[in-house]
Amino acid sequence: MGDAVSNETYTPRQRTRYRQRLMDDLEVFDRHLQDAEFINEGTIGLELELNLVDEKMQPTLCNDAVLAELSDEYQSEIGAYNVELNHPPLSIAGTGLQQLADGLTERLETVRKAAATAGAEVAMVGTLPSVSTDFLRGPSWMTPENRYKALSNSIVESRGELVRIELERQESYNEEFEDIAPESTCTSIQLHLQVAPDRFADAWNASQAIAGVQTALSANSPLFAGHKLWHESRIPVFEQSIDTRTPELIHQGVRPRVWFGERWITSAFDLFEENVRYFSPLLPEDRLEAGTPVVTDGKPGLHYLSMQNGTIWRWNRPIYDPNTELAHIRVENRLLPAGPTVADIVADAAFYYGMVKFLADQTRPVWSRLTFEDAERNFFAGARNGLHANMTWPTLGTIHVSELVTEHLLPQAEQGLKNLHVDPALIDRYLGIIEGRARTRQNGATWQLAALDDAAATIMAEGTRSRTAVETHSDSLNTPDSPVRRAAITQMLKAYLRNQKSGEPVHTWSTSTS
Repeated sequence: MGDAVSNETYTPRQRTRYRQRLMDDLEVFDRHLQDAEFINEGTIGLELELNLVDEKMQPTLCNDAVLAELSDEYQSEIGAYNVELNHPPLSIAGTGLQQLADGLTERLETVRKAAATAGAEVAMVGTLPSVSTDFLRGPSWMTPENRYKALSNSIVESRGELVRIELERQESYNEEFEDIAPESTCTSIQLHLQVAPDRFADAWNASQAIAGVQTALSANSPLFAGHKLWHESRIPVFEQSIDTRTPELIHQGVRPRVWFGERWITSAFDLFEENVRYFSPLLPEDRLEAGTPVVTDGKPGLHYLSMQNGTIWRWNRPIYDPNTELAHIRVENRLLPAGPTVADIVADAAFYYGMVKFLADQTRPVWSRLTFEDAERNFFAGARNGLHANMTWPTLGTIHVSELVTEHLLPQAEQGLKNLHVDPALIDRYLGIIEGRARTRQNGATWQLAALDDAAATIMAEGTRSRTAVETHSDSLNTPDSPVRRAAITQMLKAYLRNQKSGEPVHTWSTSTS
């Protein structure tokens, strides 16, 4: 999706030609994977998606003005109220986690300064809680670039029906859209883990095994369009926004393009082969029109395979990248929401990298004892219930996620980071944040919900003092999209941004919004 896209729609001839060349790319990749030399030194990195809001905490469509002030480390996203920053790869050994924290802090401050010139603030959160259904149905939400218009057109054309978002937990939401606007609300952290090809399968399997725990620990998207829904609503909203299937195709077992997967793997090739076998091309952009070279310094560019891979949103996605001295392969861990603070993000990264290292090095790996179906159920339980979720884990059976983390997984993550030669003080600092989150059971999602209730109660009390509560507020406290709810979201989000700028991890935040 990062490649240039020249068209908004495609002809049958273009699609047919693309399919033929996609099959050719898959064969080239298979040979290259077996015969070529790849980078076998692991590095870490990340991408971070951000929201732009005005002084009233509403999304503001000014990413073009913000990006005009920034370097090419910063990019557009599908929403005109979104930008993305990229942190370059580095080694996790020694002080790598501190370098990551410092680099993120510096880049985030750079975006904040650029946003200020456009009269905006930066909100780092999984789903911007102030986005409304009316805003998403408006004509201007999308960044005006061909690749985004083409993506939306292709998804809606493939589906042949309106895009439906249907969610229920504490409250219910059921609305239809003419395009993929809800996808723009889903802002995430994408952790990168570069590995040698012969270690990729272990790293990917380990990533899948802990996906439910990651999601539960880091949930930060409990509000969508003013409704209290899943603790990580970003997961189902993203899945439903990009779903090309009608209900009939779902019942037939057709696979979704936003996908957890269906099996443990033995090679990176397994995932690329599934991408070609199971999914029709969404953006059949020709290599010449995209300006992609056939070969990069002797390494195949694989334009068609990379474009296909970029339109299948696995929660742990394989990436082939020829744009380094030797080509490399990496896992892109896509399931974490943005925020709440840099400290929280680096803690999430430390937990992920430590757990993957520990699990991938086991002689009897966890995925030999955990069914893939249980790993998937864990993932959706973590997304739905966050730190209130129960998980299934080998030898432990059903266990509360907080107990699983504090009593079992944190020592494993610590050992993994030690094996990666991470500075001991940094291990203590960042895994201490994960432990604090698990013990207090306060992450971004639980904080937002508690702070929202505090803000609504304050507004109700003020209404009572002004003698308008009976007429205006009395039945509105728990009503989605009511005046009280909208005002409470604004008040909560202002407090969230104050806490975010403090840099203190979310488990230490007070839920008072005054």
